[in-house]
Amino acid sequence: MDSKQYARLIDKELQDLPTYVFYYTQQPNLAVTTVYQYLTEFRRFFDWLRETPADFEHPDQGTISNAKSNKDIELSTLEHLQASQIQMFLKELSFRQNKQSTRDSKKTINRTINALRSLFHYLTVTADLNNGEPYFYRNVMLKVPLVKGSKESISYRNAKFSPMLYTGEKKHEWLDFISNQYEHTLSSRARSSFLFNKERDLAVIAMLLGSGIRVSELARLNLKDLNLRDRSILVIRKGNKKDAPLIADWAMPYIKSYLDIREKRYQPAKNEQALFLTKYAGHAKRIATNTVERFVGKYSEAFPDGNRTTPHKLRHSLGTELYDESKDVMVVASQLGHTGISATDQYIQQSQVDKQRKELNKTD
Repeated sequence: MDSKQYARLIDKELQDLPTYVFYYTQQPNLAVTTVYQYLTEFRRFFDWLRETPADFEHPDQGTISNAKSNKDIELSTLEHLQASQIQMFLKELSFRQNKQSTRDSKKTINRTINALRSLFHYLTVTADLNNGEPYFYRNVMLKVPLVKGSKESISYRNAKFSPMLYTGEKKHEWLDFISNQYEHTLSSRARSSFLFNKERDLAVIAMLLGSGIRVSELARLNLKDLNLRDRSILVIRKGNKKDAPLIADWAMPYIKSYLDIREKRYQPAKNEQALFLTKYAGHAKRIATNTVERFVGKYSEAFPDGNRTTPHKLRHSLGTELYDESKDVMVVASQLGHTGISATDQYIQQSQVDKQRKELNKTD
């Protein structure tokens, strides 16, 4: 989805949430995707407050919040919540089935905790709408720890995810498959749609593999952000940090082929500055992240010599390959926009696998 679609969903959620949640969303440096995800977390938490007895031994005495709607939940309800009640809510999430007929994972529950922590921090620290003071001072979420998950070694993670990486000749063979063979696996109707977006899709995959940017960063690219001469792009990283990663030379022909057909094929409005476009209801608009995720998964699943992958794993593919070639963590950190070098540990470990195998075989 693009930012306009997220904005509409955010507005819809806010219609049924208290005013203080609206003011929470007006804080600077909150990504629209984060705001929307957090609002859905607030909604189900507020639903739970209105459905759950305040005293299970005396359920007839009312629920934690007696508000008729989520919009009417009072600040005093949040101010006087007990940590045991929050834990009860989280425990229910781990046991009850969600819309996908599964139970929330530890990762999902931690996202819920982080969402509530963010809201309570705003209400007790950041907000100053109460005569320059926060709404209240008691922050129950300070007593609620994140759920500990099962630990995985870097070796285990690499073994699990390495089939999803596209490095070396494998990435070129995959792109060649998309260019020359994929269409022959399709019906006439599906082939027509594929051929319309073929140059764009190849350029997007080449950009992800050749620069290591995140799919959200790619979707936000404008024409002016692409520097063909220097083979680089201007992106906004996490935390609104501006960066200018390079693009691998091998990826440039794919990008130029897309630029050659962009205007004639998609016919964007004169004020449409998005680099990567999609055609929707006859109009050109900025490509959405879920569109990229969908066709990356589709093409990788169809590739006979590969495994289904994601845009994020394409980012890891470049990180792994870059360290393998350079043996320099700073090169990897600079290209991927890491603020520190600890995030490069997984690429170091991946690079050491061949060396470890060679030494292990000396023991025969």
